[in-house]
Amino acid sequence: MQPVTVRGLTIGEGLPKICVPLTASTLPGLIEEAKAAAARQGRGVDLVEWRVDSFSYRRPEMVREGFWNLRQTLGGIPLLVTLRTKGEGGQADAGGEGYVYRVGELLKLRPDLIDLELLTAGGSATRTVWEAHQIGVKVVVSSHDFEKTPSVAEMMGRFAQMNRMGADLMKVAVMPHTREDVLVLLSASVTAAAIYDPPLITVAMGKLGALTRLCGSFSGSAVTFGTVGASSAPGQMSAEMMARVLPYLQI
Repeated sequence: MQPVTVRGLTIGEGLPKICVPLTASTLPGLIEEAKAAAARQGRGVDLVEWRVDSFSYRRPEMVREGFWNLRQTLGGIPLLVTLRTKGEGGQADAGGEGYVYRVGELLKLRPDLIDLELLTAGGSATRTVWEAHQIGVKVVVSSHDFEKTPSVAEMMGRFAQMNRMGADLMKVAVMPHTREDVLVLLSASVTAAAIYDPPLITVAMGKLGALTRLCGSFSGSAVTFGTVGASSAPGQMSAEMMARVLPYLQI
């Protein structure tokens, strides 16, 4: 694994880093969420994800205002900007070139990291990663399956695609229906961590997969998601609690 450093935070080294999602729909609510996250920096908050798809203001100038308010409020905490589509569990009604265009507009803000959905971006994914790198933005290439847990072979295929296109971090999130599904996700994670350089983010969602949010030191997952306010996916836990537990599971 080749660690990635953003604003002094090294992802892929030491304990898994805890990322807290901000999901408020209004600007005042967003600022309050950011203040709560900033107050816990180093105590359960390592980086922050802004879920732009949850933001009710669609005009570019309002998105810019939201971003700059976050940047001021968060200080030195790294910021990941995400536009999650409906097809992958979010609220953004966008696909194909429409999705790629909106991600391109978010890149103009120059966040520390940006999320790029592998399957939604399609053939434009590699170009978008290249464009992000030209302006110094790290890219989390992601794949979410809210219906099932794909096979190890299918997940490994997705990791291979992400690696080929130059992802800085590679994320796969799945929905387990059995305990065996959780083991499938862990198996794919351990294998990918041994093969590829980019740090991984792997999770089985829901209560059944909760342990995958805590065992990144074992599975090779370098980032986990915890909450200070509202959650952004099924099974997320309190960031404060996760910060207490993760050291006990370190390998």
